[in-house]
Amino acid sequence: MNKAKTENLREKVEGNELDLSLSNLTDVPVKELAALPKATVLDLSCNNLTTLPPEFCTLTHLVKVDLSKNQLISLPEEMGRLSSLQHLDLYNNRLTMLPLSFSQLRGLRWLDLKDNPLEQSLAKVAGDCLDEKQCKQCAARVLQHMKVLQEEADKERERRLLREKEQEKKKEAKQREKEAKEREAQKKKKAEEKERKRKEYQAQMAALAAQEQQKKKKEEKKKKASQNQDKKKPSVSVPPAKRSLCSRLFSWILRLLLLLIVGAAGVITVCQVTELRKEPFCTPINLYVHDTVSWAQGLEVVQQVIQKISDLQA
Repeated sequence: MNKAKTENLREKVEGNELDLSLSNLTDVPVKELAALPKATVLDLSCNNLTTLPPEFCTLTHLVKVDLSKNQLISLPEEMGRLSSLQHLDLYNNRLTMLPLSFSQLRGLRWLDLKDNPLEQSLAKVAGDCLDEKQCKQCAARVLQHMKVLQEEADKERERRLLREKEQEKKKEAKQREKEAKEREAQKKKKAEEKERKRKEYQAQMAALAAQEQQKKKKEEKKKKASQNQDKKKPSVSVPPAKRSLCSRLFSWILRLLLLLIVGAAGVITVCQVTELRKEPFCTPINLYVHDTVSWAQGLEVVQQVIQKISDLQA
């Protein structure tokens, strides 16, 4: 804060009034005014002010403000924060409308809006301010008007918020619907992929089964061909182990037969040549031998053999 400037302003304070009119001001020295809380009456008339800074609304100690005969085109949106303000002179400026927060100036008792290009409805409400009574009526009517506008603005804001909320809900619903469709599409895609893999697996299994069936058919065909070839062979080859067993068995049988033949021949010889032929046990043997020889001599083949032997001896 510029102390020198503050001191200069302090020098202009008389009681609770600070007169800065006709000072050729283009900006309001808000910081310096904030340092003078005792100056509750502020005269800024007849200057070159076009706007008031938002910080001006922090001067809540102000009770009376004169801003007449400036070039103000608008007031700060925070104007309603001047809670102590009771008297406001805005005569001969370039205002067309007032901020909605104006309705919060509940202590305002006096207002002059003459010679401003106000919009029609506001100008009609404000009326003239030719005397004290009219200016007080102006303050009351304008506050009521701004209160209505504030309520309408609040309702409109609520409607806008409601619309935005509805739009947001619709947007969320669309998003949920979109996500649901995406999930459904993803689910369908997975199902199709699973079905494709299942069909591929079944095709692979069918191919393997066909190959196995073909292999079995080939083996059966080969087996039948082998069986047919085995049937055509004159004899069945006997495994070496079985052949060896059969050979040994046959050898023992031959030996047994030979032994029987030799034994029989020995018995016959004994009963035919030796003195034992007269023994009782040789009688049936000799008789059987005599019958056998007689039968053999009656055979044509044997006769032929005997004849050839006789011819050979002669």
